[in-house]
Amino acid sequence: MPKRPDAFGVIPEERFDQLITSFARRPGVTPPSTSRGFGSHALKVNGKIFAMLVRGRLVVKLPRTRVTALVDAGEGAHFDANKGTPMKEWFSADPGSTLDWEVLAGEALTFLAPK
Repeated sequence: MPKRPDAFGVIPEERFDQLITSFARRPGVTPPSTSRGFGSHALKVNGKIFAMLVRGRLVVKLPRTRVTALVDAGEGAHFDANKGTPMKEWFSADPGSTLDWEVLAGEALTFLAPK
């Protein structure tokens, strides 16, 4: 299946690669690894996933209230890791959302590694 551009006209995988480049230089952040499995294509801080690309959607770990607000605003949904239970602190941005991925990833980084 061909990769389709998002609301910004960018292929999601390319957009996530831009996030990797931007965040990999920050203290405590590790880029995705070459291994396979859950979290292998994720940005981590101090070993914890804060942003990942899943099925062409940005998924970030945020405070529960922030996730609820984003979902209520119609920007996406609670992330479900195919287990049938939406995760309350994980937000999955809709492909048509115009939310800034760098801002969301920055919020997630701050949530997991406050200054």
